[in-house]
Amino acid sequence: MKSARFAALAALAALALAPAAHAKLSPIESRMAGTVKAEQERSIALLERLVNQNSGTLNLAGVEKVAEMMRAELEPLGFTVTWKPTPETKRAGHLIAVHKGRVDGKKMLLIAHLDTVFEPDSPFQTFTRKDGWGEGPGAGDDKGGMVVIVAALRAMKAAGTLKDANIEIHMTGDEEDAGDPIEKSRADLIAAGKRSDIALDFEGLVRDNGADMGSIARRSSESWTVTATGMSAHSSGIFSAEVGDGAINELARIIRDFRTELPEPNLTFNVGLIAGGQEATLDTGGIRATANGKTNIVAPIAVARGDLRTLSPEQSARVKDKMAAIVARHLPGTDAKLAFDPGAYPPMAPTAGNKALLDRLNGVNRDMGLPEMAALDPLKRGAGDISFVAADVDGLAGLGTYSTGDHAPGERVELSSIERQATRAAILMSRIAAEKR
Repeated sequence: MKSARFAALAALAALALAPAAHAKLSPIESRMAGTVKAEQERSIALLERLVNQNSGTLNLAGVEKVAEMMRAELEPLGFTVTWKPTPETKRAGHLIAVHKGRVDGKKMLLIAHLDTVFEPDSPFQTFTRKDGWGEGPGAGDDKGGMVVIVAALRAMKAAGTLKDANIEIHMTGDEEDAGDPIEKSRADLIAAGKRSDIALDFEGLVRDNGADMGSIARRSSESWTVTATGMSAHSSGIFSAEVGDGAINELARIIRDFRTELPEPNLTFNVGLIAGGQEATLDTGGIRATANGKTNIVAPIAVARGDLRTLSPEQSARVKDKMAAIVARHLPGTDAKLAFDPGAYPPMAPTAGNKALLDRLNGVNRDMGLPEMAALDPLKRGAGDISFVAADVDGLAGLGTYSTGDHAPGERVELSSIERQATRAAILMSRIAAEKR
């Protein structure tokens, strides 16, 4: 009898210490949480339909079909939806949806993307569901994110908080392979950032050691090319005053010096393609190289391409200056040129405003009885569309679903993360919508 009473007391104590579900949410916020939960199967059904419609970036018709599916979800919620075709960039276009709320309310920009990396010729095409996971092309990146947006907005509509919310949604059709020139392909998104107070990006949630993380920073993504030249001559003259060191040795010297002199926190740089010889050329996309030569000829040309990722515009400018200085040194009898591709993804620096927005989300987490989310190390996620508005508006990324294996066959999304992320987003957006600008 004593042991039974002890067990009962212990159970009550444990219950008292455990966080009560939604203990600090208002009645309206609890209603939003309940709506998301009740509509979980509806959200999964939407995810399945989206995934089963191929929308590889270059499948322009498929991307537009996904946009129409999203139009069908957003217009009944009171959004004015526009399809903005972008033939000038050889991409499908972008979906823009606007909901007007209170005149003096804060303006929120929601960002997601319609396209995936899986083109129609990929063998990975179909959604499957097993053991709490949904597998399929783009299930996490970023069709899961679009589902989170819809689920959150439905909950806000049901609770009456959507009517006051000023929300502009941009779902780009070419996030995985941005159209060129990028100034045109991102013009509408950049303009939206300038008129917004807060930007929320619904690409995937990142976990670190099992914990949900908040993304307040994303690094840039830029591509560079170094072309080294030298004298073509018989190999017996290599390193002589008349012949010099040759283009391949000059390129090797540059890459070595990049490796030894450039490293600093939050910076990565990579050589992804290299070729040299009597002849060396790149294709127009810069993703294939051809070369020929002989072992007894000093190579007159060598070329390398790589990427550069930085955390701030200041870091980018500083590193580029260092790269230029390294390239300009030159071994005897050689020359080299450094060029950066147009169309870079800018960085999203970890500003105080972004950190304050994560603090707001952690207030939601506390009230939901969830652990607080630490700021993710920006080295642990790539570039994204939110970076194009980062210079103009405070932002938070990673509000989409949790997924694994993105960009590869077997990509899958944790279905329970739809409910958790949509509830977080609905409550956060409702609290922001209640504030004056």
